[in-house]
Amino acid sequence: MKGLLAALQFLSVLPIHRRFEADDIGRSQAWFPVAGLVIGICAAMVYGATRMVGVPALVSSLAGVGALAGFSGFLHLDGVADTADGFFSSRPRERILEIMRDSRIGTMGVIGVFIVLAFKWAALVSLPPATGWRVLVLAPIVSRAGQVITMHYMPYARSEGGLASVFLAHCHRQTVLTVTVIAVLSAVLLGGPRGIMAVCASGIFGLYFNTRCLRKIGGMTGDTLGAVSEGIETMMICAMSVGME
Repeated sequence: MKGLLAALQFLSVLPIHRRFEADDIGRSQAWFPVAGLVIGICAAMVYGATRMVGVPALVSSLAGVGALAGFSGFLHLDGVADTADGFFSSRPRERILEIMRDSRIGTMGVIGVFIVLAFKWAALVSLPPATGWRVLVLAPIVSRAGQVITMHYMPYARSEGGLASVFLAHCHRQTVLTVTVIAVLSAVLLGGPRGIMAVCASGIFGLYFNTRCLRKIGGMTGDTLGAVSEGIETMMICAMSVGME
């Protein structure tokens, strides 16, 4: 349970009042998909409750997307903003890394966050409620598994380390296998064939995005890890909405 609590403390705003050593946090990544499940259930409850009381689909879908981001502490959206500011700056590698570390948000960052949230909202609106709550649960499971896979296969772009470096020493092949199995089984149980299709689509996106990171900055950072997580979530929801109209 220590690993799960550490993962929830790191990835969510749930009140986990406990001190963890760096090694405890590093080893918690095997629990990332489970932490995603908890976040997804919370978001699905907000979405379901608003639908039950008669709130229009446009509003309830916005509430679900907002809850998905809010229960994560907007941590990964911050990564989207910083990554967009850096990658679209047309600067050399070192300058891109400096821009990404800057706490201020620029125009590209605002646009990046808007696009991610808009696509999630538009896709969720198109889904029937019975599918909508399932995808809100499934998307964060798969996206957190994607974080672990990224950390295992991608080098760290900053020589001095950063927020994500605490996990790198504890990211093993067995952990990758565990989170992959959890993600695939969750897709089968919650999405069926459409869920498997969505996982494949999100995997292709993750591969493309990480390849771009390798070419642009030579690896990953905590910001790109948040960005790939948000991208996978967005791709999952959009892929689940294909053919729903």
